[in-house]
Amino acid sequence: MKKTFLTACMAFAFLAASAQTNSYIVKTKGATKSAQNHMADEIAEAMEEDEESAQDFISQNFRFHSLCDWEEGMKFMVMPDKYDLVVKTFTDAATGKNVSNLTLKYKIMIYKGHSESKDGHALINFQCQDDGKAYYYEIDYGTFEDYCFQKTGVPTLAYLGDVDIAKEKLMDKMLYTKTKLYRMDTEYDGEGYQEMLVDQDMVVKVVAVGVGSRNFPVKIVVEDKDGNQFYQNVTMSRTNCGLRDDELAGEDARFLFNNSFELQDDIMSISSRNYKLFIGKVVHTKIPVKMLNEVTSKQQAIPRLAEYKIESITPHKSDNMATVKLKNTTLGTYFYAECFLDQYQSEAHPDQFFGLIFAPGPGKKVVTSEASRAMIRAGHVGIGMSEDEVQMAAGEPDKVEPGQGGQYFWVFNRSNDKLLYVEFDGTGVVKKTSVKDMNEGTGKKKKKPQPVKGWMGGKADPLEE
Repeated sequence: MKKTFLTACMAFAFLAASAQTNSYIVKTKGATKSAQNHMADEIAEAMEEDEESAQDFISQNFRFHSLCDWEEGMKFMVMPDKYDLVVKTFTDAATGKNVSNLTLKYKIMIYKGHSESKDGHALINFQCQDDGKAYYYEIDYGTFEDYCFQKTGVPTLAYLGDVDIAKEKLMDKMLYTKTKLYRMDTEYDGEGYQEMLVDQDMVVKVVAVGVGSRNFPVKIVVEDKDGNQFYQNVTMSRTNCGLRDDELAGEDARFLFNNSFELQDDIMSISSRNYKLFIGKVVHTKIPVKMLNEVTSKQQAIPRLAEYKIESITPHKSDNMATVKLKNTTLGTYFYAECFLDQYQSEAHPDQFFGLIFAPGPGKKVVTSEASRAMIRAGHVGIGMSEDEVQMAAGEPDKVEPGQGGQYFWVFNRSNDKLLYVEFDGTGVVKKTSVKDMNEGTGKKKKKPQPVKGWMGGKADPLEE
């Protein structure tokens, strides 16, 4: 066991250097070269696991597409998890010896079909692009046809076909974030990362696409408007991803591409020619916006992630804008938004473009009481409302002020030079509301009128003016 551990450490020193020159290995900026320190700990931890249980861990992974459909020339990269480090998945075809996954890590394997060994075992054959050697994965029992229909796939291999297509289709594209939890690299020469929270429906740019893991092979690195970079490993076609559909639920659901990102092109595709395709669709607001409330006939502030169904879109005859009639899916209330359907016509007012205001799909689900819904429809805030209900009625606050004993205030600037103060108790429920003058709310006293200086004021010589 000690000899194996020493060999593993030596092999890692080699792969850490090779990873830095591999174009498929991409990192967010700021990652430091510290992988070797904790990789030895990971290897030691993996060594403590029983080899049989580690092999079982690999064999229980399932893939989305059948291995039977693979074509010669398909490319994969060896990306073992830490438990795979003690398992020898591949055999050198020339020597017949098993090869450590640690030695083959980051190497590209090209699929070369399948064959049968002299003792009747089915072999899945590969050519290593990096060292030119032939390798095979041996199926312990059964025929290739029996195995490939099991949707198990080949352990440790991340499908590079998805990575290459993602590079071609997504590089330099603008995406919207669809979840709040992403990752940031902490090691340049390793796979350390830390989780980070970002805003949902934030516009980001794809700055790098590389390989992630076997389960989630496409690593998409994006950058926000402030230059902050983060990434998500996602699965696209699920080829050889080794996961069943039920394993891509719950927390792991965010690693499906559509649950992490949304192409801006899909959202921005609306125009004055195809707008009818969007009627009947469910959308949600990506930015705070004001819309006309049909009940009150007044403009009402709408928060982000408010969900609506598009009832109609009516282009104006007198200008380039359109009136979008929307039904709030929670309240049943109708709202009207004035916006541009063609992005090029909204250059002077980009925040009025339909594609920047709305995103396809459901928004935030808000639970409301019958009493609250009546007040929200009228745009009023009442005692006992939750934060979500207040936002539905008044939009997002212009300012948040701390109070005492866990209490806090949301402050809204009203159009009549008034400030609406909403006081929450420590549990996030409205305790009190009040309205103040704008100057009173800021603590500034109104200035008394001063006598006019100069000729009419009687205190200055008009010739000096």
